[in-house]
Amino acid sequence: MRVSVIGAGLGGLCLAQGLRGAGIDVGVHERDPAITARFQGYRLVLSPVGYEALRGCLPRRWHPLLDAILDDAVVEPLILDPHLNKIGELGPARSGLVVDRHVLRHLLLTGLTVHTDAALTGYGVLDHGEGRVEARFTHGHRTTADLLVGADGVGSAVRAVLSPQTVPADTGVRFVIGRTPMTERFAGLSRAFGSKIVGDGPSLLLGAMRFRTPPKQAAEELAPEVTLPDIGDYVRWAMILPPNGSLGAETPQEAVLSRIDGWHPDLRALVEEGDPDNSTLLSIRVVEPRERWARGPVTLLGDAIHATSPTGGNGANTALRDADLLRRCLLRVTEGTQDLLDAVGEYERQMFEYGAEAVRHSLEALPAYVSHPR
Repeated sequence: MRVSVIGAGLGGLCLAQGLRGAGIDVGVHERDPAITARFQGYRLVLSPVGYEALRGCLPRRWHPLLDAILDDAVVEPLILDPHLNKIGELGPARSGLVVDRHVLRHLLLTGLTVHTDAALTGYGVLDHGEGRVEARFTHGHRTTADLLVGADGVGSAVRAVLSPQTVPADTGVRFVIGRTPMTERFAGLSRAFGSKIVGDGPSLLLGAMRFRTPPKQAAEELAPEVTLPDIGDYVRWAMILPPNGSLGAETPQEAVLSRIDGWHPDLRALVEEGDPDNSTLLSIRVVEPRERWARGPVTLLGDAIHATSPTGGNGANTALRDADLLRRCLLRVTEGTQDLLDAVGEYERQMFEYGAEAVRHSLEALPAYVSHPR
């Protein structure tokens, strides 16, 4: 069996690792001109489901390395005023595992064949009896596989052909996100990590990324065949802007600073000292899985079919869950206990159910962070 994965995000790479470990021939095609064309280095929280899915797809020998680059996070989610005084509570204390997306992506890339500068231009089923599918890319490149998996994000080119009626919905909400190296001063903001800081306008959200072992050192000690980025602890900061908010001529940092005038000096310094190359304005768009497409050798994974609002905290976890579920379904094909189309159909049945719930949950959480989401 051969599988072509379109998109080198976390979900697609996790699937590719899982298939590679099962002895299934897999290739990854990424539209970006290079793996490092876009920096993707923000902290994310792994749920128990996401963590187990990730472990299920990674080689067992990398499990100690995975655990070394994670950190336990226990937060008491409070509502704070701009001077860091408690004015309310968001809910009971929460715990979880945090990981840096940039580091995790490099781990997932190890050993894979990834074709960059390969934007999908279309695909077609060659033989309906056999079900093989040919994918076509820019520069005239073509590849043939038994299964094509669209893991190419909110603007999925695979979804545009497979399910053209499924389109992203723009919530109208924008958010600014950035990161700042952790210093002793910013470590003193620990009370705000995982809490919501509320002023007269938008709220500010902080999260700490601390590594149990520096990633580069952890790889050298535990898995020398893996090369991980040499980065240190940092604070991730994010601000949800009002519906249809924009930056105008401002930089992302200027947009945040202009909205926190008079706030605690450590908060302003945190944004001022952020990495300008790693701060950006993003729109919050969602994709809801609704109508199933025709049975065939093409399917979707992650944001390509169930993109969530970041306020749900479940986008990456749901993509990882997809990867592990599809891996396990395809294993039954290699074992001869199920044919390919039945296995893909079973994956889609389960994925549609929990994927739709993930989107609903994320949208339900959005009003807590913005006044009037659409």
